[in-house]
Amino acid sequence: MADQKLLDTEVTFSSFDLDARLVRALAKLKFTSPTLVQAKAIPLALKGVDILARARTGSGKTAAYSLPVIQNVLQLKEAFTDTDEARQATRALILVPTRELAEQVTDHIKKLLLYCSQEITVANIAGNIAPQFQKPILAELPDIVVATPSKALAHLEAQNMVLKTSLENLVIDEADLVLSFGYSDDVRKILTYLPKIHRSFLMSATLTKDVDELKQLILRKPAILKLEEEANEAENLVQYSVKCSEREKFLLTFVVLKLRLIRGKIIMFVNDIERCYKLKLFLEQFSIKTCVLNSELPLNSRYHIVQEFNKGIYDYIIATDESDLKGEQDTDDEDEEMEVDDDEANATKKNNTKKSKKTKKVVKDKEYGVSRGVDFQNVAAVINFDFPKSAKAYTHRIGRTARGGQRGMSLSFVVPKDIAEQHRDRDRTISRASAMDDDKVLARVEKDQSNRGVAIKPYNFDKKQVDGFRYRLEDALRAVTGVAVREARVKELKNEILNSEKLKAHFEDKPKDLDFLRHDRPLHPTRVQQHLKHIPQYLMPKIAPPTSAATGTAVADNESEIPAHQVPFKKVDNKKRSRQYAANK
Repeated sequence: MADQKLLDTEVTFSSFDLDARLVRALAKLKFTSPTLVQAKAIPLALKGVDILARARTGSGKTAAYSLPVIQNVLQLKEAFTDTDEARQATRALILVPTRELAEQVTDHIKKLLLYCSQEITVANIAGNIAPQFQKPILAELPDIVVATPSKALAHLEAQNMVLKTSLENLVIDEADLVLSFGYSDDVRKILTYLPKIHRSFLMSATLTKDVDELKQLILRKPAILKLEEEANEAENLVQYSVKCSEREKFLLTFVVLKLRLIRGKIIMFVNDIERCYKLKLFLEQFSIKTCVLNSELPLNSRYHIVQEFNKGIYDYIIATDESDLKGEQDTDDEDEEMEVDDDEANATKKNNTKKSKKTKKVVKDKEYGVSRGVDFQNVAAVINFDFPKSAKAYTHRIGRTARGGQRGMSLSFVVPKDIAEQHRDRDRTISRASAMDDDKVLARVEKDQSNRGVAIKPYNFDKKQVDGFRYRLEDALRAVTGVAVREARVKELKNEILNSEKLKAHFEDKPKDLDFLRHDRPLHPTRVQQHLKHIPQYLMPKIAPPTSAATGTAVADNESEIPAHQVPFKKVDNKKRSRQYAANK
């Protein structure tokens, strides 16, 4: 449910002259008042006006275009008799950049169709299924089709889907991301298979130059809605950064999670799939359960993980941000790429060739993406375990938290170049190639956030207290070998394929058995050291009580409570701790 700050309480859905069945469905979903983008876009769309809306994820964009589309289809079908063949036709095409977003949009539309599901059908053809197997679905002429541009174009070219005479509504959701994924040519080709006159919606988080060109191509005298966020919205998100070595990233992540310094649901972003499993296996050594989310997993599993995470079944997700997209790069990145000399390019090509001979080719889902578009709910914090490769990617990642008027925080681990070089030999088994760029990207991020009136604060740890956990770090990292990571990767993929395909029908018939389908089960490809599961009392850091800003005196527990991540560690006498340890033994 949307936060009150995002709602237009002066307007109700019943004032939009929507079909009574849609109003009942909205009431069932407990949608009483429209969000700002819905209040502006729906009345204009019902009048047949093309819409270009800029609004962030979580602002209600999906319902803003879904309701007018469904209303239009209902009205068109009422003009025909039940026996008229022209009554059933595909009248709406919704294009989205990723398969995860396609599942989400389809699910949302089905909820809106609760009381008119017999009248209107919706089909999601974005799945990783060959077009010939989806042809029977399209042969039934679903009223609304949800697809990625590449899949929609494949069906149009194969004439599995003919829209030249029937299409009335075209929607491009997350238009800037659609273009970032390289779908610009696909979208242009799709337009050649559509009628010249139809209503169009462009929904985007940012209005880039490419989006403006797309607007000129698709929209006719559009209503342009630029819904700015309130000035105090930025205050809901507190941003922190920590400069550390690669080894310390694992240590600090363990401390934050095991001591519950950040409470609530957390998304941890890494830059590649191998790092995803390395971090999961490391945390398993301490009995910290996590789910992984990456492009290798089947679509059904990825969508189910997001759903279960939103329901509160899981607290921690390790997600890979694998989108090295042209539209997601910073301008400086693009300029630097053009300045690379031929010698460096040739050297890089040789290294890549050698590396490709040793490593097997991994099949990835090119239409995977979770750093944008996917509706993660009630995320308390985002941890950038691997710092993103651009300021744009950073903005999209931290946008997963502090949504809908809720508070949130981001914690980013940054490996400065001097620290990376200092620990190069020691950290070579756990380091990553992009660490050398962290300083450059951080400077761009700080500049970008400063332009938004936001500062990234340092997250201060008392290193003396954290040092007590270092021997546990070393024990855990020794167990997480390259072989263990590869075995875990294969095991997880086999498990998820089994859950995704063979058991799908079984779980539909027996939903209670879903208790056995958990995505955070330990992989255990290597020995788990049981002594790491619990933290001895002598290692537990003593936390200083919060003090009053006015008097400087300690505040009682019932007077004030501050977030755990803002409480500093209190220094402890190491000799006293050693004596306590000896006494315990």
